[in-house]
Amino acid sequence: MFMGEYNHSIDEKGRIIVPSKFREQLGDNFVVTQGLDGCLFLYPNEEWENFVVGLRGLPGNKDARRLQRYFMAGAVSCEVDKQGRILIPAKLREQAGLEKEVLFIGVLSKIEIWSKERWEKNDCYDDMDEIAEHMSEYGLSF
Repeated sequence: MFMGEYNHSIDEKGRIIVPSKFREQLGDNFVVTQGLDGCLFLYPNEEWENFVVGLRGLPGNKDARRLQRYFMAGAVSCEVDKQGRILIPAKLREQAGLEKEVLFIGVLSKIEIWSKERWEKNDCYDDMDEIAEHMSEYGLSF
C-alpha cells in the first residue's frame, strides 16, 4: 500500500527521482499512464494488470472504449536507473504540467505524480466532512 507525500524535482531531460520508500514497493519495472484530475498514475506491474483486467471487463459502449483508450494510449513501462530516477515521456509531462517541482502522492494501490502547482490548486479539503458522510453509502464509516 502506498501512502505519503514526497517532493522532488524533475530535470531538463524529464527524469525524476522516485522516493526510496516507493521504490522498495515498486520494484525495478512499473507502469506510468495518464491519470485523472491533471496528474499521472504510477502502478506496480501487478496492480497495473489488475487495472487492465477491470478495463477489459467494461461493456463495449463508446464511453468504455474512450476510457480504455485514454489509459492504454498514455501507458509506458518505466525502469529505475542507477540513480533511482525514471524518465517521464514528454507527452505525459506536458499533460500533467510537470516542469520543475513534482509531488509523489501515495494513494493505496497506486502513486499519483503531480506538478506542485496543480496539487496546490486541487489540494482543498474544505468539504471533506460532507464527502465523508456520503461514503457511508459504500460501507465506509469514521
